[in-house]
Parts: sequence; structure tokens; C-alpha cells
Amino acid sequence: MLLKIIICFLAGMGAGLGTGFAGMSAAAVISPMLITFLGIPAYEAVGIALASDVLASAVSAYTYKKNKNIDVKNGVIMMIFVLLFTLVGSYIAKLVPNTTMGNFSMFMTVLLGIKFIVKPVMNTKEKMNSVSNRNRIIQSVICGTVIGYICGFIGAGGGMMMLLILTTVLGYELKTAVGTSVFIMAFTALTGSVSHFAIGGMPDITTLILCIVFTLIWARIAAKFANKASPKTLNRATGVILLILGIAVISVNMFAK
Repeated sequence: MLLKIIICFLAGMGAGLGTGFAGMSAAAVISPMLITFLGIPAYEAVGIALASDVLASAVSAYTYKKNKNIDVKNGVIMMIFVLLFTLVGSYIAKLVPNTTMGNFSMFMTVLLGIKFIVKPVMNTKEKMNSVSNRNRIIQSVICGTVIGYICGFIGAGGGMMMLLILTTVLGYELKTAVGTSVFIMAFTALTGSVSHFAIGGMPDITTLILCIVFTLIWARIAAKFANKASPKTLNRATGVILLILGIAVISVNMFAK
């Protein structure tokens, strides 16, 4: 029982910090930890991770919304196309033999961490808001389609893909990018967790509750800090967190082999 609490705490801390700082999916951290150290089946571990992501992303989104660092209108448009094309990508992936890119999310996390440290996102809200509503809607549709298809096809990296595209392609200011990302992730995680539990049944309740609570606590802490930090500090903090989490998850997966 003590081992379970320790692993869930560490997994929840990593997932919560990743969610609150960078809109990262909890599944990227929690799943490999539960599979490797607690021997939980992969499908069940992903379900627990997605369930943990729901409240963590929701409370993070609320914190960003309270600080006016979220784009709800375009976030909803993007979310619809992310969910739709995740299904399309998943279907096509089944038709393509031997297509596996399971390490995509881990290495992308490391690369994004380095990117935020070396080349921080210094977009301003003024520059972000200079884009016309029509163009922003078109961009949201296109980017939601691309993110959803990639996530469905390779099965990972949703939060990271969103953060990357929101900051580099759509020119979002970092706080607004993370706020919009966690807003979308709350709904995608809810959809994913419900489908996992409906198909595979309820997981170990103790592990589920521990992961949800610890992820929620650390996501709340990270989101509050992120919204008060200066852009430069936030870029560095986000980069360091992503870099550490990426290396940690890669190490866990190597340990499992």
C-alpha cells in the first residue's frame, strides 16, 4: 500500500505540474509509472490517467480563465475538430499495419522543454488579438483537424501538439496557449476516460482516487504559479518541467524494458 501511495504521488506530481504549466496530458506521465512500478495493465493505466486529467485540466482551466488567460470561443471550435479527427485518425491507424510511434510524446516533451528554455515564447496578447476573427476561426479548424488526426493516428501527444501549434502556428501568448490547451484537454480527457471505463470496466479504485487527488493538487499549484509569473520566468519554468518530465518518462520506459 505504501508503494502504491508513493508511486501515485510521484505520478500525480509530475502529471499535475505538466498540466498546470504546459497543458500536458497526464497520460504521458501517469500511464508508464503505473504500468512499470505497480504492474497495472496498460489499458487500465491509460483510463486512470485520463480520469486524473479531467479535474486537473478543469481546475487549471478555471485558474487561467479567472486570470483572463484563455480563448474559450476558438478553443471550443478547435476542440470539436480535435475530437472528430481523433476518431478519424484512430480508424485509419487500424488500417495501417506496423505503425507504432509510442515514443513520440516522450521525445516531443523533451524537445519542447529545450525549446522553451533556449527560445522562449514572447508573443504578446496585443499581437495575438490582432488576428481577425475569421482568420482565427479558420486557423482553429485547420489546427484542430491536424492535432486530432495525429493524436488519433499515433495515440499520444495531444497536449504537447496543442501547445506547440498554439504558440508557434497561431501565435498565442504562452499563458493563453496553456489555458486554452487545458480547457480543451478537460473535455478530451473526459471523453477518453468514460470510453475506457465503459469498455474495460472500472479500474482499481484506490489507485484511481490517489492519482486524481495528487494530480489535482499539483495542477492547482502549478496553474496558480504560472498565472502570476512573468513571461520569461514562465518560459523557463515550463521548459525545465517539460525537460525533467520527458527525461523521467523515457527513463521509466527504459527501466521497464
